[in-house]
Amino acid sequence: MGYRNMVRSNVIVLSALALSLAVAPALAQTMRKYVTPDGKTVYSDRPIPGARLVEEIAPPPPVDPNAAAAAQARAAQNAERAKASAAKRAESTKSGQQQGDAAAALARAKENLEKGKEPLPGERTGTAGGGSRLNDAYWARQRANEKAVKDAEARLKQQ
Repeated sequence: MGYRNMVRSNVIVLSALALSLAVAPALAQTMRKYVTPDGKTVYSDRPIPGARLVEEIAPPPPVDPNAAAAAQARAAQNAERAKASAAKRAESTKSGQQQGDAAAALARAKENLEKGKEPLPGERTGTAGGGSRLNDAYWARQRANEKAVKDAEARLKQQ
């Protein structure tokens, strides 16, 4: 059950309890079940002329104020526990997501490093003998890719 649902159910229980305490004197009357001559069932606290009395329903026992206070205290305690648990789960989820993001960043950095081994256009310089060599742009890109991998590994270790 989610935190909001638990709080909502606690609020409903507390509201019902408060309502029962407020209307308890009105509910302390005996209710009667009648059947009218046309067959309809009627519940009333007063006699119904012409209707047949089927049953008397005793009022519920009065609410114990100490039990009501204890129930309210338990509901408040449960709400606090639920709030703390939800906060803990949210923090755990956030931490897990950050770790997942760091792992994904490391995977991308390693992929870029592997793909980046092939020289790009403009990263070779011609030599006097007719060949070519890798120039400074290529090596700078390799160093940047290696640094990105090291940085991503460090971020992952911090999580």
